[in-house]
Amino acid sequence: MTKKLRVAIIGASGYTGAELIRILINHEKVEIVALIANSNAGQKIEQLYPHLVHYNLPDLKKIEEINFAEIDVAFGCLPHTTSQETFKKLLGDGKNSHLKIIDLSADFRLENPDDYQQWYEHEHIAKDLQPQAVYGLSEIHRNKIRKSNLVACPGCYPTSALLPLIPLLENNLIQKTDIIIDSKSGITGAGRSVKQSNLFCEINESVKAYSIGKHRHTGEIEQELSKISGEKVKIDFTPHLLPINRGIISTIYAKLNPKFSITDIQNCLEKKYEDEPFVKIIDGEPNIKDVAGTNFCVITAKAARTSGKIILVSVIDNLCKGASGQAVQNMNIMFGFDEKTGLGMTPIFP
Repeated sequence: MTKKLRVAIIGASGYTGAELIRILINHEKVEIVALIANSNAGQKIEQLYPHLVHYNLPDLKKIEEINFAEIDVAFGCLPHTTSQETFKKLLGDGKNSHLKIIDLSADFRLENPDDYQQWYEHEHIAKDLQPQAVYGLSEIHRNKIRKSNLVACPGCYPTSALLPLIPLLENNLIQKTDIIIDSKSGITGAGRSVKQSNLFCEINESVKAYSIGKHRHTGEIEQELSKISGEKVKIDFTPHLLPINRGIISTIYAKLNPKFSITDIQNCLEKKYEDEPFVKIIDGEPNIKDVAGTNFCVITAKAARTSGKIILVSVIDNLCKGASGQAVQNMNIMFGFDEKTGLGMTPIFP
């Protein structure tokens, strides 16, 4: 019998940690050997998430209690700034050089530490590790991910926006200016910590925009679009909060370059993703329910009512393709597994 990968989840008490557990329980190539949640150390995971009572999972521990020499891959599900400090301690001075890190926080997504300080208002404290990090948008950076020991998984909003936009900019089908991204996310995107603005009575039967013109994910989106375009790209990005548990829908407005049509846009997207198991290009109108609980991204492209413009719509599950599912997909790439392993979930409906 082939030895299974020994997996640790750092920050297992949050929503992305719980989602990782849900996925990895059914992954035939791995064994969850450590669940780390310093503030809940000593408890059983089912005390926090009763739905996990059936799976004989390890108790929650402090990170100091774990021998990382015995761990093959660690998933980081910590808040931003915390991941830098944690992984600097784990990997500093050549320690644990065998260990592969898949970070779900924002701490290693921005290649320039100055950009990190700008968007997160905090100095980057692991600058020596940053050059090792690969941006983990699976379908776009697969070859780099395969060779990396430190993968920075994209944010949920950027995943939903970048997958439809990158092929079009890569092939010069749309203009690099006046790109507008209007995104709406379920409440789990805000994490599990208690905040007044996220209480049921605050969000139910309402939709609100937030961080208008200054959301932190803007820097991440612009970084990746600029890289593919070969020049600086600036976008207008506005996120909204929906009164649902999970899911993101992004509606993107862009201008066609001369001589191209909506048919060229559709053909480009179909060609780019024809062999990708988790990205689907459809003719219809995407619905968050189409992807709930899965690692899929569903995209459509339509001509706008005004001449020379297009509208792209994409949907993902923010906890899965926007976080834990993409993290597992990246693990599969790093270790040479079939990318679909552990990710064969069917959408939850109704």
